[in-house]
Amino acid sequence: MACSTGYLSNEWTVPDFYPAGFLPNGVHLTGYSGDAFDLPPAVLQDFLDAIAAGEATVPIAKTYTMDEIATAHDDMEHDRVAGKLVVSTGR
Repeated sequence: MACSTGYLSNEWTVPDFYPAGFLPNGVHLTGYSGDAFDLPPAVLQDFLDAIAAGEATVPIAKTYTMDEIATAHDDMEHDRVAGKLVVSTGR
Protein backbone atom coordinates (compact mmCIF):
# COMPACT_ATOMS: atom_id res chain seq x y z
CA MET A 1 0.00 0.00 0.00
CA ALA A 2 1.23 3.50 -0.75
CA CYS A 3 -0.51 6.79 -0.27
CA SER A 4 0.43 10.29 -1.37
CA THR A 5 -1.57 13.39 -0.56
CA GLY A 6 -1.36 17.10 -1.05
CA TYR A 7 -0.10 17.42 -4.59
CA LEU A 8 -2.98 19.58 -5.76
CA SER A 9 -4.54 20.81 -2.55
CA ASN A 10 -1.41 21.52 -0.50
CA GLU A 11 -3.17 19.67 2.35
CA TRP A 12 -0.62 17.03 3.34
CA THR A 13 -2.66 15.00 5.82
CA VAL A 14 -6.00 13.23 5.64
CA PRO A 15 -7.99 13.45 8.89
CA ASP A 16 -8.46 10.12 10.68
CA PHE A 17 -6.35 8.24 8.13
CA TYR A 18 -3.53 6.05 9.42
CA PRO A 19 -2.18 3.77 6.63
CA ALA A 20 0.55 2.30 8.86
CA GLY A 21 -2.22 0.58 10.83
CA PHE A 22 -2.92 -1.63 7.80
CA LEU A 23 0.65 -2.77 7.18
CA PRO A 24 1.43 -6.45 7.78
CA ASN A 25 4.19 -7.40 10.23
CA GLY A 26 7.65 -6.91 8.80
CA VAL A 27 6.56 -4.29 6.26
CA HIS A 28 7.71 -0.71 6.70
CA LEU A 29 6.29 2.49 5.27
CA THR A 30 8.61 5.45 4.87
CA GLY A 31 8.13 8.89 3.47
CA TYR A 32 10.06 11.77 2.03
CA SER A 33 8.80 15.31 1.66
CA GLY A 34 11.80 17.08 0.19
CA ASP A 35 12.35 18.55 -3.24
CA ALA A 36 15.15 19.13 -5.74
CA PHE A 37 16.65 21.90 -3.61
CA ASP A 38 17.46 19.32 -0.91
CA LEU A 39 20.07 17.71 -3.18
CA PRO A 40 23.36 19.58 -2.87
CA PRO A 41 24.76 20.50 -6.31
CA ALA A 42 28.06 18.76 -5.52
CA VAL A 43 26.28 15.46 -4.83
CA LEU A 44 24.39 15.68 -8.13
CA GLN A 45 27.61 16.57 -9.97
CA ASP A 46 29.44 13.60 -8.42
CA PHE A 47 26.67 11.30 -9.63
CA LEU A 48 26.68 12.83 -13.13
CA ASP A 49 30.47 12.46 -13.28
CA ALA A 50 30.17 8.79 -12.24
CA ILE A 51 27.63 8.21 -15.02
CA ALA A 52 29.89 9.90 -17.58
CA ALA A 53 32.82 7.76 -16.43
CA GLY A 54 30.75 4.58 -16.69
CA GLU A 55 30.98 3.99 -12.95
CA ALA A 56 27.26 4.40 -12.15
CA THR A 57 24.39 2.63 -13.80
CA VAL A 58 20.65 2.37 -13.38
CA PRO A 59 19.63 -1.28 -13.60
CA ILE A 60 16.98 -1.79 -16.27
CA ALA A 61 14.83 -4.89 -15.83
CA LYS A 62 13.04 -4.77 -19.18
CA THR A 63 12.78 -2.54 -22.24
CA TYR A 64 9.61 -2.15 -24.31
CA THR A 65 8.87 -0.52 -27.67
CA MET A 66 6.18 2.13 -28.02
CA ASP A 67 3.93 -0.57 -29.49
CA GLU A 68 4.34 -2.54 -26.24
CA ILE A 69 3.46 0.32 -23.89
CA ALA A 70 0.17 -1.29 -22.83
CA THR A 71 2.06 -4.49 -21.97
CA ALA A 72 4.63 -2.48 -20.02
CA HIS A 73 1.90 -0.80 -18.00
CA ASP A 74 0.16 -4.12 -17.37
CA ASP A 75 3.46 -5.73 -16.30
CA MET A 76 4.06 -2.85 -13.89
CA GLU A 77 0.55 -2.98 -12.41
CA HIS A 78 0.77 -6.74 -11.85
CA ASP A 79 4.36 -6.78 -10.50
CA ARG A 80 5.59 -9.08 -13.29
CA VAL A 81 8.93 -7.29 -13.61
CA ALA A 82 11.22 -6.37 -10.74
CA GLY A 83 13.25 -3.25 -11.48
CA LYS A 84 13.09 -0.31 -13.85
CA LEU A 85 10.92 -0.61 -16.93
CA VAL A 86 11.89 1.50 -19.96
CA VAL A 87 9.83 2.35 -23.01
CA SER A 88 12.03 3.17 -25.98
CA THR A 89 10.84 5.72 -28.50
CA GLY A 90 13.14 4.21 -31.12
CA ARG A 91 15.06 7.44 -31.69
